[in-house]
Amino acid sequence: MLQGSELTIDGCLSLMDYYSSAHFACHASQNAADPLESRFIFHEGYLNLLAVIRQILQDVDLAFLSACQTSTGEEKLSDEAVHLAAGMLAAGYRRVVPTMWSIGDRHAPGVSFDFYHYLWKDKKDRFEGAKSAQALHHAIQSLRLRLNDDSEKSLLAWIPYVHFGY
Repeated sequence: MLQGSELTIDGCLSLMDYYSSAHFACHASQNAADPLESRFIFHEGYLNLLAVIRQILQDVDLAFLSACQTSTGEEKLSDEAVHLAAGMLAAGYRRVVPTMWSIGDRHAPGVSFDFYHYLWKDKKDRFEGAKSAQALHHAIQSLRLRLNDDSEKSLLAWIPYVHFGY
């Protein structure tokens, strides 16, 4: 796990090549003018979509993108998916949990916790990525129960999370 200034672009790409799963808890930004320049923003730089797509990863399973706008598409390319989540799929990840727009720092850690708690609940040494869609459903239902209302603010807290892959 890399955090803060430990997280470099080369270090991140190296770990993506080594581990079957990746969790990004950082800022991200969609570049509408040049979608391949959409990026994860780190303490010491950024990792753009083009660098992710250039990765040829073997046996990678799950990428959880707990960052804003990681599956926001380009309006001019509405029938194409050019965003960070699509880049993770193109790099080889079988399953990706991104967000469609900005997410709040208040709820993102709880969604991640509930997601992984569900995946790890029956395993001691590893989790089953094939259950990631169910895990996301569980995490979102848990968040909805905590919010306990149907206000627009509450809806915007859980609606952005989506699941791509199988």
